[in-house]
Amino acid sequence: MVELTLIGVRVELPANQPIVLLKERKGERFLPIWIGAFEATAIAFALQGIETARPMTHDLMKNIMDALGITMEKVVISDLKEGTFYADITLAQNDDTYEISARPSDAIALAVRMGVTIYASEHVLSEASVFIQTDEEEEIQRFRDFLDNVKPEDFQA
Repeated sequence: MVELTLIGVRVELPANQPIVLLKERKGERFLPIWIGAFEATAIAFALQGIETARPMTHDLMKNIMDALGITMEKVVISDLKEGTFYADITLAQNDDTYEISARPSDAIALAVRMGVTIYASEHVLSEASVFIQTDEEEEIQRFRDFLDNVKPEDFQA
């Protein structure tokens, strides 16, 4: 497993498709994952610390887990089959550990709220990662600028 850093989310033009961008913590590879508009909004809101008047789905999941004493241990982007990414969420309660299959976008949205580390399997990175030719700091700043200015309607299809 390779530890990742969540760079952020943005809308990829011209298709107007949201993507989440992850980068290996100790390396040069980036992992872009195209996601849905709702999940992009959920991740962006969590990264910005925006609280909605009523809990969004991922906030509700966090609230339920907190109330039941369930901790989230990690998220792993575990597989890539026919262009579809798969993720596993590791949860713990008392002395029991559970591995739950999830869409990467949902797993990431929950990971941001729970403050847990995101990983990827090496074979996923080998198959789907990219090297971004621009200056890394410049790319990261572009994502941060986007996060500072994103609105929910930016993700509507």
